[in-house]
Amino acid sequence: MEKYRKRVADKLLKEQLESAGVVLIQGAKWCGKTTTAENMAASVLYMDNPSTIRSNLMLAENDPEFLLQGETPRLIDEWQLAPQLWDTARFVVSHRGKPGQLIFTGSAVPADMSKVTHSGTGRFAWLTMRPMTLWESGESNGSVSLDSLFSDSFKSVAATNMHLEELAFILCRGGWPGTLELEHQAALRQAINYIEAVCHSDISRADNVSRDADFALRLMRSYARHQGSQISNSMIYKDLVSNEDGSMSEETISAYLTALKKIFVIEDMPAWNPNLRSKTAIRTSDTRYFVDPSIAAAALGLGPQDLMYDLNTYGLLFETMAVRDLRVYAESLDGRVYHYRDHNGLECDTVIHLRNGHYGLIEIKLGGDTLIDEGAQTLKKLAAKIDTTRMHTPSFLMVLTAVGAYAYQRPDGVLVVPITCLRD
Repeated sequence: MEKYRKRVADKLLKEQLESAGVVLIQGAKWCGKTTTAENMAASVLYMDNPSTIRSNLMLAENDPEFLLQGETPRLIDEWQLAPQLWDTARFVVSHRGKPGQLIFTGSAVPADMSKVTHSGTGRFAWLTMRPMTLWESGESNGSVSLDSLFSDSFKSVAATNMHLEELAFILCRGGWPGTLELEHQAALRQAINYIEAVCHSDISRADNVSRDADFALRLMRSYARHQGSQISNSMIYKDLVSNEDGSMSEETISAYLTALKKIFVIEDMPAWNPNLRSKTAIRTSDTRYFVDPSIAAAALGLGPQDLMYDLNTYGLLFETMAVRDLRVYAESLDGRVYHYRDHNGLECDTVIHLRNGHYGLIEIKLGGDTLIDEGAQTLKKLAAKIDTTRMHTPSFLMVLTAVGAYAYQRPDGVLVVPITCLRD
């Protein structure tokens, strides 16, 4: 059996099992949910096992409590195939009166929730998993922890000094655990296979509505062109029309995007709304992102060499990679990742805001003195706008780069940290 690669989610799952009767792990297919759950489960039921799926579904209808029997914590994999297990699990853990009874994993929100009558409040906990970060895949040395930045204990360290071309391959390969041991071309092919499966099957299974695979791919390509922007559905429609792909209405586009969210292929970023010293209108639109940069690269038909010849696109897709990693690291610290943009044009790529009110401001750049200087100036402008009589002073200002030999602090206090030395 292949050695288990530790995930940031391991700690979160352990904590949730100590407090809730059922932990629901959700996230994109192939990101490692089942493997992580198996590593902590004492017994397992695979709902989609071809040899037992018919009997599993029949028992779910007629004797669902039987399926939940076994050593605890018991894993129910792909639980969404039988949504009625939700209420049964709530009933079972209520009567057992102990935490850590069940783990549910699923790569989609159930298409039919009509058989679910209870919200799960007080019995269920939620945990979102994403594809692997560079720290989890072993491509970051982890010498700078995000936690240390919030505790003001940063020290200059050496990074894994990776070339842009090598990072371009990692970006196009993505954080899918199953690709890490493959040869380069085979690993790159997996991202293409992934979006083909999404377009031909998964997007229709999200809510049992048949959808056009060719249009789904064109829509994902348009979405990829606008990674990191606050483009509206109507603008995506105009983009498709301008590229002679506008064969669907805005309402249909919205339905397709909702389906992609249900299967965790896209994960948009909410806007941050801080207290400011002066009245400034803040844009509240979500920022568009795929859950992994490899999806965007594959949708655009780009490989590592293509990115090397188009550094603007490389920078946009690197931002998607950085957001993926920051989301995972932030959740480990009980935080969330936001985006800031106001009507004066000031924009900050990411803001990590912890539940305790502390936060850090981050600009994401490929690297180079000019881009790093630009990022630092943006961070300082935003920090100066924040009313620190009504909220905390930023815990840190950081330019997160694609490459670099060292993580260090500039004379103005702004940190410069290569992504290849970051961890939770």
